Amino acid sequence: MSTKVQLPTSLKGKTILVAGAAGFVPSTLCEFYLNLDAKVIGLDNFITGSQSNVDILNKYENFTFHECNIYEKLPDFSGVEIDYIFSLASPASPIDFGLIPMEIMRVNSEGTLALLELALEKKARFLEASTSEVYGDPEVHPQTEDYVGHVNTLGPRACYDESKRFAEAMTMSFHKKFGLDTRIIRIFNTYGPRMRPNDGRVIPNFINQAMNGEDITVYGDGSQTRSFCYVTDLVDAIHNVMFSDDPTPFNCGNPDEYTILDAAKFIIKALDSKSKIVFKDLPKDDPKRRRPDLTKLQSVSDYAPKISFEEGIKRTTEYFKSL
Repeated sequence: MSTKVQLPTSLKGKTILVAGAAGFVPSTLCEFYLNLDAKVIGLDNFITGSQSNVDILNKYENFTFHECNIYEKLPDFSGVEIDYIFSLASPASPIDFGLIPMEIMRVNSEGTLALLELALEKKARFLEASTSEVYGDPEVHPQTEDYVGHVNTLGPRACYDESKRFAEAMTMSFHKKFGLDTRIIRIFNTYGPRMRPNDGRVIPNFINQAMNGEDITVYGDGSQTRSFCYVTDLVDAIHNVMFSDDPTPFNCGNPDEYTILDAAKFIIKALDSKSKIVFKDLPKDDPKRRRPDLTKLQSVSDYAPKISFEEGIKRTTEYFKSL
């Protein structure tokens, strides 16, 4: 049985490696740990990450960055002590699934293996950032961590959800076979500043369409649901899991559930937009309902999302306007 998480108030003297550091979630995580006085090493190949996110981190003296492709070759870390490794390097947007499927599968298999081997060498704690996509189009609602999923290995999302399922299995295998100190999180829909404007996910799509007065595209009848977590709340959840003592998966996200249609209407109203809603065919394997059951995470921590959907949309809109 897990005990309550004891969160460190400072990580001075500790070194954290974050794979995927130029992405919007990982760069926010890097900054969080830099503000806890940790040394942070960032890795990214910029396949979907942004130089502007790295520029923010470069202002911190404790941050170092290596441009590299983790499934080809890691930097030489001989002589470098590493205490914690966060595996967050995978592209995660549906628009990427059709464009770079091989890269996604390789980073989640060969790339994850390289990071696990580094963790073993350094005796570092390792966290695999998995995804709610491992549940597929779920037949259980809300989704609990013991639900094994309803997935399509040949579908348009398979390169991502199947490689993440593999990454989870490999992480757990390293834990069982080698005694590696591992953690697994399953991230539900996350949004916020530093996202790519052309990310292709619901929130940036709707905000950009509403800002430009364009028709807002809703797939299907809009009755499918999502639970949207603001990025700093997700980082809070990740931090709690990393400092828990449980190697089994934790859902991370916000349990508030919205239909896609309601989210579109909310954003039109919040932005005082003249946009109209138009409906298009629902893509294959698009999940009908998505909401994390956070009972497990909340049983071992004081985690609770702090940023309301209204506040989160406001902050994200301000970010997109600043671009």
